[in-house]
Amino acid sequence: MIATPAWPPRSTPRLFIDRPLGLGPLQVDGPAAHYLAGVMRVKAGEPVRLFDDVTGEWLGVVATAGKRDVTLDVTEQLAAREAVPDLWLVAAPLKKGRVDWMAEKACELGVARYVPVLTRRAVVDKLNLDRLRAHMIEAAEQCGRTALPQVAEMVKLPALLRDWPADRALYFADELGGIAARDAIRPGPAAILIGPEGGFDDDERAAIRALPQAVGMGLGPRILRADTAAAAAIAVWMAVAGDW
Repeated sequence: MIATPAWPPRSTPRLFIDRPLGLGPLQVDGPAAHYLAGVMRVKAGEPVRLFDDVTGEWLGVVATAGKRDVTLDVTEQLAAREAVPDLWLVAAPLKKGRVDWMAEKACELGVARYVPVLTRRAVVDKLNLDRLRAHMIEAAEQCGRTALPQVAEMVKLPALLRDWPADRALYFADELGGIAARDAIRPGPAAILIGPEGGFDDDERAAIRALPQAVGMGLGPRILRADTAAAAAIAVWMAVAGDW
């Protein structure tokens, strides 16, 4: 007996649409249309997976594919918006390239919110948040997420600590040592705080440790670069208290 092929196929292009989706015709233009028609070379009758960060994932079928726009017929909802673990990444800004990588991996690993925090040793004091969001969208398209991380405005460390939510644990990667990550993590709303490449200074470290919700967390015997530390800490949290 011949097996029925999966529909839509796993190789189906996947696209973020920045407006709520529903059944019916959908016109796609701009870079998204170029991606479908120029890069993926979709043709009439072929499927496209769509998600909108609101209602979940949908199946679209190509009706027409031109050079400047593509028309899809949205025929069914494939999945509701995913439930996202309540984890924030709070990280000092890094140089372009490294911060882009960190944003991508935070999205792929399942972070709910990304908060840039300005510290004294940070070598960057401005971030292009639209660019970071674009990297997160590309990551979500590739990894199958139906929910995008929120991207917050940059905040200075003292203000972050002053306004920190009483019910949210703050696990901070301390290069001077802390509780082993797997032992430090507990269930509940949480955030991971990653400092700059030069680390927190003594006053910052003291201010963080003075916060009742803060827990110093060790990430092994090797000193990790900030972007690596972020990915490693998120992975441990997801394995212990997240949706892994």
